[in-house]
Amino acid sequence: MKMTYREALREGLQEALETDPRVYLMGEDVAAYGGTYAVTKGFLEKYGPEKIIDAPLSEVGFTGIGVGAAIGGLRPIVEIMTVNFSLLALDQIVNGASILRHMSGGQLSVPLVIRMTTGGGRQLAAQHSNSFEGWFAHIPGIKILTPSTVEDARSCLYFALLDPDPVLIFEHALLLNSSAEVTEKPTRESLFKAAVRKEGSTLTLITYGGMLPRCLEAAHEFDGTGDKIEVIDLRCLRPLDNEAIFRSVRKTHRVLIVDEGWRSGSLSAEVSARIMESCFFDLDAPVQRLCRKEVPIPYARHLEIAAIPQKQDILNRIQEILS
Repeated sequence: MKMTYREALREGLQEALETDPRVYLMGEDVAAYGGTYAVTKGFLEKYGPEKIIDAPLSEVGFTGIGVGAAIGGLRPIVEIMTVNFSLLALDQIVNGASILRHMSGGQLSVPLVIRMTTGGGRQLAAQHSNSFEGWFAHIPGIKILTPSTVEDARSCLYFALLDPDPVLIFEHALLLNSSAEVTEKPTRESLFKAAVRKEGSTLTLITYGGMLPRCLEAAHEFDGTGDKIEVIDLRCLRPLDNEAIFRSVRKTHRVLIVDEGWRSGSLSAEVSARIMESCFFDLDAPVQRLCRKEVPIPYARHLEIAAIPQKQDILNRIQEILS
């Protein structure tokens, strides 16, 4: 069975709404308009206004409602239109949802799911093209999922809604129209563990989200030189699957981390530090990183392409490391 990433997200949402009476969806334009990216088109007519709720343009307000509803026993799914707008809800997420279990001595849990679109590449300029998932991965008390395949997009809500703590799901906009064959029923392999998307022995490519397709293209193309590249999809940025990362590094002895976030203080820096701390004597070369340029994302198409890692950039860096 073949479906798009968008259809997979729809199926995951429908399964949650139809199997758990505590689940509802709230966000900007999710009801009458059908979702900014048409993920929830037709949901209002199918599930009604008590389940599919259009929120005002106040991320701090409707995210706070989600926090309260989760404490009260519901399983709210809050949709923030784009990751850039999640900054308006930081107080509710960082000073509320993430710390309430700790501050209450375990008496309260906040089973809240927050979905948002992330990433650049769509000529939407600096206010709609960021990748802040690495920032959120800094915060204890929450989990961060970055589904990069159609199958993962279909299953991510299942795992997120089972968790007693807040889970943030980052859906890369460039993946929405991608399609793939999927099993008839969703797989239930944990998305909180990294996945080896391609086996190799010469170098490990570590990535997540929208960078995965480009890494796989580069790895398959480079295989023609005789060097086999391994590709690790992190899938979950907090908690990181250290064992999967270290296992691959100890096999290939060389690492390139591809991260759409900015290089300074990025998730790639955290992954690099963990590898250096635990696998230093397994390395045949320093850990390398490829990130977006240290500039706000430009609107002009050619400048946007130059700012975000592309397949050729990945190929060039692999060549540099292996030479």
